Amino acid sequence: MIIALPGLTISCRDSQEFTDNPRGNFEALWTIIDQRYCFFDDKKIDWNEIYALYLPKIKDNMTDEELFDVLADMLAELQDGHVNLTSSFNMARYWAWFEDWPSNYNEETVEKYYLRRPDYKIAGGMKYRILDQSNIGYIYYGNFSSGIGESNLDYILAEFSVCKGIIIDVRNNGGGMLTNVNRIAARFTDRDLITGYIRHKTGPGHDQFSDFYPMKLETAPPNRIHFRKPVVVLTNRRCYSATNDFVSVMKMLPEVKIVGDRTGGGGGLPVSSELPNGWSVRFSASPVYNAEKEHIEFGIDPDIPASIGDDSQRVDGIIERGIEVVDSLYNCKNYNL
Repeated sequence: MIIALPGLTISCRDSQEFTDNPRGNFEALWTIIDQRYCFFDDKKIDWNEIYALYLPKIKDNMTDEELFDVLADMLAELQDGHVNLTSSFNMARYWAWFEDWPSNYNEETVEKYYLRRPDYKIAGGMKYRILDQSNIGYIYYGNFSSGIGESNLDYILAEFSVCKGIIIDVRNNGGGMLTNVNRIAARFTDRDLITGYIRHKTGPGHDQFSDFYPMKLETAPPNRIHFRKPVVVLTNRRCYSATNDFVSVMKMLPEVKIVGDRTGGGGGLPVSSELPNGWSVRFSASPVYNAEKEHIEFGIDPDIPASIGDDSQRVDGIIERGIEVVDSLYNCKNYNL
């Protein structure tokens, strides 16, 4: 996935124009978000109304901890897991994007009864093995910040070349590096594809954005191992940020099905800025879209919904459904094992 990053023309006040006191830091934070945050219209947030709501909470004699709590509450109004306020003593975060949903993942069940701990292999950040009796390759990838090299993928896909298909489990993967998204997805297509689009703020107005810039996925070079049999990607609500992008990309590939629960979203490219007192603020600045130019900020529905069910029975219903889907897809075509 190649992302075009044109020069931005945002004209916003530097935080140094604000004084380092409670009111100045409040004004700086509100202005940074007002001019650079990218989802006001999509989330129907009246930021001026938020200003009026939180300004009376700012007091000249408040402590740093009290100021932090007020600013954190104000940022929580954005309902965005990519938004953080970081000080030397705390980091504000918004977790409701997954907290109110079923987890649909039990690490102990996966590790003990599917990966068969300690027998599974590890390559880069991927845990993998061929599932007993099904002849389906299974990968658990828990963090897109965990390194995965081209040689790692070659070894895994070579071992799985005898399999009917592959299950890639990215449940509870909160994101990481987009380069790893590209590297993995490139092994499951034989041609370059436009997989989505990105826009950038071009001014301080809430509706001031650039045109849609395409994001391109380039297939892996021919000297690398490709896999062109059925692939199932397992998802739950804790699939966020780069994982959300990965699901969006994989969903458009012809041999791939998404099984599980809706992803958590996180379709905004985040950037950081700084308040006069040195606190850092991170926020979504550039919206990302799928190939149909639809927002992915609010999550991606699976092709085939599934839940883990009663995992006390040593069974993961989402993995079992994934096995069924791979079998069905495999039986529909004449693949050579």
